[in-house]
Amino acid sequence: MTAATRKSESGYVAPVALQSRVAWFAVRKELGPRPRLALSVLSFALPLLLWCAVSYIPWLWHPMMEITDPGDVEYFRAGQLVERETFEREAQAVVEGAGKLPTGNPANPIYLPAPHQVAAAMYTAFTDPPQRRSEKWLHESLGSSIQVIFWGFVLSSLIGVPLGILCGTYDFFSRLWEPFVEFFRYLPAPAFGALAVAILGIHQAPKIAIVFIGTFFQQVLVVSNTTRKLDPALLEAAQTLGAQRLSLLFRVVIPGIVTDLYRDMRILLGWAWTYLIVAELIGTSSGITWFITQQARYKNFDNVFAAILIIGVIGITTDMVLAWLGRRIFPWQRGTASA
Repeated sequence: MTAATRKSESGYVAPVALQSRVAWFAVRKELGPRPRLALSVLSFALPLLLWCAVSYIPWLWHPMMEITDPGDVEYFRAGQLVERETFEREAQAVVEGAGKLPTGNPANPIYLPAPHQVAAAMYTAFTDPPQRRSEKWLHESLGSSIQVIFWGFVLSSLIGVPLGILCGTYDFFSRLWEPFVEFFRYLPAPAFGALAVAILGIHQAPKIAIVFIGTFFQQVLVVSNTTRKLDPALLEAAQTLGAQRLSLLFRVVIPGIVTDLYRDMRILLGWAWTYLIVAELIGTSSGITWFITQQARYKNFDNVFAAILIIGVIGITTDMVLAWLGRRIFPWQRGTASA
């Protein structure tokens, strides 16, 4: 048998290259540590490479022209962005009039800054003071948003998780609460913005309320569904050993779902961030949404991209920390947690 072939249990000798391809696409089987790491890096590298290509390769897109010398075109200014068709039309008019040609470089629209510009903005947003009195530092905006996320999600979890466990364990609570929860979860959380401001004022409270509304009802349904997935054999065994209602709940149901419940909370925390943008549009102007809106208003799109990327970094870092804690708290589920 050569090195290029390998014998399987059935006796069939398959090329190593074919077996490698099969291993990469095996159904419901985990890849090895190195392929998983390589694919994780690639998932970030591919969008970044596409962004770099669009930004730095002149012939790939670049529908605009950045004026370097306006020539004899009166309304052109150095550094101005104009559409390529406009630039070519004005250049043709200058040629016909025997004037000085304008010059420029291919460029992307102002709303698509290059990666290096966004990287610089991610640094200067924390070091350079705001240019206008109405603006806030980026870290101040992030701090305000994190407070809204924290309190909105904590309050919804304090009520939603116990209620979801009860609905998933007892049919009484399921019939009593879930029909209303199913109805209410289809109501858009932003629709309660004006009502939240009228009741809670114009500061952080209505924003927290919107995050609460956006996550609470989904939370009840997700947790109740997770609770119902508990193996019935565990309940039957506990009842055979004499466990009563409260013992079943606190010593069988909750310990049996705690690892899946922890994973659900990680997912639901991501949902809370999606409602943050809507929540911060009501009441007083504060938070990362206000920062993004202000920067977009003054066409500082490098700061806009920087703020959006920082939100993503905070989100994925939080999730990775929670995943790490989950592997420490629930070591018997380490394989599932890592997946």
